[in-house]
Amino acid sequence: MTADNQTRSTGIEPLMFVGGLWFVAKLARYSFPALFPTLETSLSVSSSQLGVAYTAMMLLYSLVQFPSGALADALEDVRVIAVGGATAAAGAIGLLLSPSYPVLVVGMLLVGLGTGVHKTVSIGLLSRLYRSRTGRALGVFDTLGTVGGIVAPPAVVFALASIGWQVLLAVVGVVGITLTAGLLARVPRADREETPVSIRRLRDQLAVRPYLGPFRDRGFLLFVAVTLCFSFAYNGVVAFLPSYLVERGLTDSTAAFLYSGLFAVSVVQVVTGSLSDRLGRLPLVAAVLAIATLSLAGLVVADGTALALGVATVGLGIGSHGFRPVRAAYLSNVIPDEIAGGGLGLVRTLLMGVGATAPAIVGLVADSASFRVAFAGLAIVMGGAIVFTALSVLADTAA
Repeated sequence: MTADNQTRSTGIEPLMFVGGLWFVAKLARYSFPALFPTLETSLSVSSSQLGVAYTAMMLLYSLVQFPSGALADALEDVRVIAVGGATAAAGAIGLLLSPSYPVLVVGMLLVGLGTGVHKTVSIGLLSRLYRSRTGRALGVFDTLGTVGGIVAPPAVVFALASIGWQVLLAVVGVVGITLTAGLLARVPRADREETPVSIRRLRDQLAVRPYLGPFRDRGFLLFVAVTLCFSFAYNGVVAFLPSYLVERGLTDSTAAFLYSGLFAVSVVQVVTGSLSDRLGRLPLVAAVLAIATLSLAGLVVADGTALALGVATVGLGIGSHGFRPVRAAYLSNVIPDEIAGGGLGLVRTLLMGVGATAPAIVGLVADSASFRVAFAGLAIVMGGAIVFTALSVLADTAA
């Protein structure tokens, strides 16, 4: 089957299985923070021990971004995603073995490892299967993941009152196994020559140098700068938005409600993903980042009413979530197909690493000054993403 025929014959099934696995991945990962108050008591562990476990899970999640993409280039994207899905499911189901801290840590590490494989490789797979509808497919994909994060807290509340948290995660694992089986059975494989897999071939595939080619292009470097600025600003906001809203005078419950609104508007990803297929990537990037920057600035300068802060929060959610599928579509388009997985994985490792530093810096600024000062700095960084987008447009035009 040729690539063109494969694209035309692709229906909704691949997106259903790949997106479903991303929903399950986010549901599993975001269930742990909601469980921590209960686990601290039931497992007789400290907050620092739980924090170490969560940091280890997310660190492993970050570190596998590049190698998973590179292995997808060498082996086959469906196969790599399936291994990741099975690994995460094993971690979730394995928590049934014993309600103990060591088992929890092992389970969380397996969830981090398995879910870390998914995003980078899935972007390449969906771009391959939905070549003329990449933006729309990635918009649906990202929205399903966000919904998984939204569902996690109420699912935990329900489980603690009824079936128990271990059963909840085991059910999530079983669903993951089911979706993985469907992925292997129903998602078209890439057309490529079958070559023997050897240790030397895998070692060569995991070398970073072959993936540095796109970084020699000025336009690509500028767009990477866009993503780094966005990642830093967004991660800083997400980590401390409830604290900031409380500092501005809102109650804890109102702040939590507005915080949920930041994620609830993620459906905009479907719209911006589809628009990027027709309007072009960079102009839409500039538009959604402008919305995010103005909204973040609005959070800083708005009066302390729930209405003003709520409008700014929703605007920030629209701009931020709207950016994600367009970013993914742009990167999947400019990175050569032969290094698509590893190239995207390398970019994601960079942006996730930079984003991970934001909460610590925001917390430090807040302790020495205030969250309002810290958020003003984040608005400036988000504005820097718009500047780099404009420079990227100029570089693209010159090319």
